Amino acid sequence: MSSHHSPDPAQDRWDVHRLPPAEGRTFLVTGGNAGIGYFVAEQLAGTGATVVLGSRDSAKAEAAMASIRSRVPGARVRRVPLDLADLSSLKASVDALGPHGLDAVVHNAGVLLDEPQRRETGDGHELMFATNHLGHFALTWWLAPLLTAAPASRVVTIGSFTAKSVDLDDLQSTHGYQPKRAYARSKLAQMLFGFELDRRLRAAGSSTLSVVVHPGGALDSLTPSRPPFHVRTAGARLRALPLGVLLQGKEAAAWSAVRAVLDPSVRGGQLWGPRVLGMRGLPAPEPVRGILADTELAARVWAASRDLTGVDPSSRFG
Repeated sequence: MSSHHSPDPAQDRWDVHRLPPAEGRTFLVTGGNAGIGYFVAEQLAGTGATVVLGSRDSAKAEAAMASIRSRVPGARVRRVPLDLADLSSLKASVDALGPHGLDAVVHNAGVLLDEPQRRETGDGHELMFATNHLGHFALTWWLAPLLTAAPASRVVTIGSFTAKSVDLDDLQSTHGYQPKRAYARSKLAQMLFGFELDRRLRAAGSSTLSVVVHPGGALDSLTPSRPPFHVRTAGARLRALPLGVLLQGKEAAAWSAVRAVLDPSVRGGQLWGPRVLGMRGLPAPEPVRGILADTELAARVWAASRDLTGVDPSSRFG
């Protein structure tokens, strides 16, 4: 990722520690109970918005909400059950959000498996591709009426710079399965989805924007403690200090997604990431190039995703 950005006057006005107020707005963060998603939720809660954690695990979600409330007095935070690996469950999750508009969804939840055996969901899809990409693809379809009901709503997709290539003939890694490669494929599919979604939203005349972000290099050892689910020891912090020159913790890794949700200067179809070599620092727009700019590939991944899920998210916006 490039560290060269044209001067942006809005960049100088944006303060990651003094976010604009967002009372009356509602944001859904998938996987908001841990990791980067937790810090996205915590920071958005500080704006006065209602933040909904989409989480499979009710106990982890309760712990995350308690942590947010302890740091953000009066935080409006709640949970909906969300299992992205089970496509048939998504309607019930969206119904639990209620009938009112949704101002933004942050597609953050993801799994990274390291065991050598390939695993499938009940729908017969490879587990990482299903959770990280297909679940969010289908969830967007279910959320479309709520997003359309809110003015200038946003779909923010958190990608990864591990995303380098995708095999259209083997999206689900049925041949020569390698966990890291399967994960990278799922994240690239997710990012291509985010860019293709924005093209389709523009073509439909929708007021909803789709923005893609990536967190840079996010380490637990550089992440401030949030007990009980993340406790950083003094030793881990000291050992990680040299890495802080190049990398950052998950609190800072959340900044790009938070800005993509809140900043009125953000445009659909943009890519945002940390401004220092794409690895750390304040959020900044980055050029969309290489495989991420391949519109034909994105359209083909979209068509394959539509065939696998049975839904087409862009058909419900307009």
